[in-house]
Amino acid sequence: MQQVELPGGERVPALGQGTWYMGEQVGSRKAEVAALRRGIELGMTLIDTAEMYGEGGAEIVVGEAVAGQRDEVFIVSKVYPHNASAKGTQAACERSLQRLNTDRIDLYLLHWRGRYPLAETVAAFERLQQDGKIRHWGVSNLDTDDMEELFGVPGGTACAANQILLNLTRRGPEFDLLPWCRQRGVPVMAYSPIEQGRLPASPALDEVARRHGVDRFTVALAWVLHHPGVIAIPKASSLAHVAANRRAADLRLDGEDLALLDRAFPPPRRKRPLEML
Repeated sequence: MQQVELPGGERVPALGQGTWYMGEQVGSRKAEVAALRRGIELGMTLIDTAEMYGEGGAEIVVGEAVAGQRDEVFIVSKVYPHNASAKGTQAACERSLQRLNTDRIDLYLLHWRGRYPLAETVAAFERLQQDGKIRHWGVSNLDTDDMEELFGVPGGTACAANQILLNLTRRGPEFDLLPWCRQRGVPVMAYSPIEQGRLPASPALDEVARRHGVDRFTVALAWVLHHPGVIAIPKASSLAHVAANRRAADLRLDGEDLALLDRAFPPPRRKRPLEML
């Protein structure tokens, strides 16, 4: 499994598992837990969740999935912006820890910017680190100017990741944000790397898939993974989808493949505002 190095030298799988929309229906929990456990077995030991997902329901699913194998899994969770004050961040983290049934979160992110100053949230993250509640902290949905501001606040350069929307149809970050993060050693986590299964029709995508004997979604996911320093976190609620995602980690796109995809999904030639879902 390809790996990405975090600031400080720790390495995590480049292909993880997302949980957006999990934990929303009790009747789906058994299948969701089974999918996450299968992903762990296949080496996708980084699991991303958030207090927002199912209003904590996804964290409960993750806690059940990692039971008995917590030390083998790297858990990422996120704090709502409206909870990201000095006291609110700590309280939110405690609630997440309870739902996850764990004593620490490996990477804790600010979900997106809100009304609280970045410096206040960073200070709260540092306190959580000192208390052993989190191991690393980072951000999500921050554009280049936001990252510049973050790096200007006390402790801001310790940011361990920026989680953003990135896929074949959302290539804006390639123009400036990805290079900015790469130059400073900040890994990027790509959420919705296959556009939540809504990729547009594309003969080029289908042709590359045919060449490699996989489906178009596996190709799209492999395209995300070919970027250095990028971690992809697709969601899969079935064992079949987990297996399809895992195949992307072993798929190497060649220059001809990439050229075909560039013609069908052109890279950005100017700055675009960071998109969010």
